[in-house]
Amino acid sequence: MPQDRKGPSRVVAVILDGLRRDFVTAELTPNLATLRSRSTWFSDYRSVFPSVTRVVSSSFATGCRPARHGLVGNTVALYDGDELSLFDVGLPTFLDDKLRLTGHVLNEPTLAERLADCGGAIIYNNVSPGAAYMHDPNGYGHVYHRAGSFGPGRKPIQGDDALCVTADLAGDRRATERFIADVVNTRRPAFGLLWLGDPDKTQHAVPLGSDEHRAALAAVDTNVAMVAAAVDAARLAGDDILLLVGSDHGHETVSEVVDIVAELVAAGLKNDADSRDVVVAPNGTAAHIYVDRRYAARIPEIGRFLETRPWVGRAFGPDQLSEAGLPPDGGLSFAIALASDDMPNGNGVVGRSFAAKPVGDKSGRLGCGQHGGLGRFEQSPVLMLDGGSFQPGRCVDAPASVIDVAPTVLHFLGQSHDSVDGRPLQTL
Repeated sequence: MPQDRKGPSRVVAVILDGLRRDFVTAELTPNLATLRSRSTWFSDYRSVFPSVTRVVSSSFATGCRPARHGLVGNTVALYDGDELSLFDVGLPTFLDDKLRLTGHVLNEPTLAERLADCGGAIIYNNVSPGAAYMHDPNGYGHVYHRAGSFGPGRKPIQGDDALCVTADLAGDRRATERFIADVVNTRRPAFGLLWLGDPDKTQHAVPLGSDEHRAALAAVDTNVAMVAAAVDAARLAGDDILLLVGSDHGHETVSEVVDIVAELVAAGLKNDADSRDVVVAPNGTAAHIYVDRRYAARIPEIGRFLETRPWVGRAFGPDQLSEAGLPPDGGLSFAIALASDDMPNGNGVVGRSFAAKPVGDKSGRLGCGQHGGLGRFEQSPVLMLDGGSFQPGRCVDAPASVIDVAPTVLHFLGQSHDSVDGRPLQTL
């Protein structure tokens, strides 16, 4: 006989940052492959644009595209007074900067806000601080991160209750253990999210398909198995749990690094490398170009220039930003998905892309993994759903997106999912 439930329905989600869909195989990730066989698998699941973690985190949390929630990159330009300035969204201070300059961090409510009075949300996150805090920038739930953990009202969590882990595979393992003990087994919130930093962190540093990369895949595969086992045990005890396992984007191999700033300066379209008339915000295999309102006359010429560049895969101009899911304001004039192809790297892993030269002295990581654009493999993240009305072994080939996650979670929990861009995946 079915057991009586011991508590309300809840969602447990695990995101493996940067895992692309074709890496879920019996050879590379056997536990994920097993989980896939008992889950509903989404074969046409896509990220948003740009496909960078801080933007995807915001879309994951709100169910909205960047045009709605208002965060458009890992690196963005904002008006600071009359001047455009670049900001690294990954820094823990960005929330304060964004609030100070625009009056808000995100324009739309997050899952943490929507669920604050009906079971709550607890997030464990081991990527950048900025990406972690986008899940709950206004402090409605609990967010645990190595740079600082916060409870409701963004009250700091300190001492042994804070999350003191390293930004590596060992840190991911420790975060997984804490998440299972605290979220899956003890506090049991309506929504529990574990967002791990690998394989993304490793993929940025080594060639895709290398021994180091395969070892990282094996490590994250084990972490998923641990969570799935804990969920299974909780279900046997009577809990009704929807298990969501996925990723935010894939990766492609960097084939060439492009210094977009230098090219604009050489073409006479930007005054000098440090000028703020035209500001380039690199986002991996994507880039944004902001044009100060006082120099708007340059926009048509910049558009014509981009049409001639071999490294441009797709350039969205001022009248096309909404088509890309981006807001046509704040000085953003062009959003570029850099050119990509399906050629293999030295390890036989297909998918290459140009990448924008990072800000400062950061490396472009030629030959390693990168993401941000619209390439086929960076736009091939993972999504599988186990539990609820999702059928074991089913493959859904209808298009799905990260903006569908929040309404799917809310639908399972019996909560309203109005005012979002996505739709519940239960309806497919």
